Amino acid sequence: MHVITKSRLVRFWENHPTSKSSLLLWFRLTTQAHWNNFVELRQVFPSADQVKNFTVFDIGRSHRLITLVDYQYQKIFIRHVLTHAEYDKEDWKKDKWFDN
Repeated sequence: MHVITKSRLVRFWENHPTSKSSLLLWFRLTTQAHWNNFVELRQVFPSADQVKNFTVFDIGRSHRLITLVDYQYQKIFIRHVLTHAEYDKEDWKKDKWFDN
C-alpha cells in the first residue's frame, strides 16, 4: 500500500513522542501490505474499524489514526491522527471524505 502522506504521522509524533514507535510500526506493516479488502486488512490490524468511508486504527493505547483506504489503487490516505480525547469530540466526522 502507498501511504499518503507520512508527514502527517511525523507531525503528530513530534507533538506526541510516545506515539512514534507505534506509528512507525503501522507505517512499516502498511507499506508492505497488499490488501484487497477490509477483511484482509483486519488480519494484520484486528482492532481496525470501518466507520462510514474511513478505516480507524488504534495506535498504542491513546491514539487513533483515521484513514481512507483505496483497495483498488492500493493507497491509504491519512486524514487525521488524534489523541483519544480529540477522537471522542468527533470533529473528524466533519471531514468531507467521511460520508461521500
